[in-house]
Amino acid sequence: MGLILKNLFFVDCEATGQAPCVGELTEFGAVAYPSRNTFRGVLYDSRPSVNPVLSQKLGGKKDAKKVFEDFEKWILENTEGHPVFVSDNNGFDWQWINEGFWKHLSRNPFGHSSRRISDFYAGLMGDFSNSQKWKHLRITPHDHNPVNDAMGNLESFQRLLDGER
Repeated sequence: MGLILKNLFFVDCEATGQAPCVGELTEFGAVAYPSRNTFRGVLYDSRPSVNPVLSQKLGGKKDAKKVFEDFEKWILENTEGHPVFVSDNNGFDWQWINEGFWKHLSRNPFGHSSRRISDFYAGLMGDFSNSQKWKHLRITPHDHNPVNDAMGNLESFQRLLDGER
């Protein structure tokens, strides 16, 4: 049986806190696999800061409902079936996107689950604790621009599929 790879969406989020109940999602990026079409959702003009006081003073808030409507439309335009959410840290990224979709649209096109690249890598390596060494396979620098970070994760995933380790 061959590996079926379609409808994958690599997603990365930037936020001011560790969870929606204590912070704000400021922007997110997504890359469709295999087309590499991209989406950038901007919720604030300001970017998160390492200084929590500065992060609390975000400016230029966008219409979050419109951002999530546009994201859902883009997802549906870039899939033929059920979309699959993929992230390098889905414990973080998934919570923001899931909360945003439910809060603003009362639904989530991804459903109720996600996939983690690190677990895929650990499975390939046959060592469940070996979950971080795949990151050297990124081509696009991990610079906290969420589209770039999602693209780098997609590139790593593709290189893993191509047999690189």
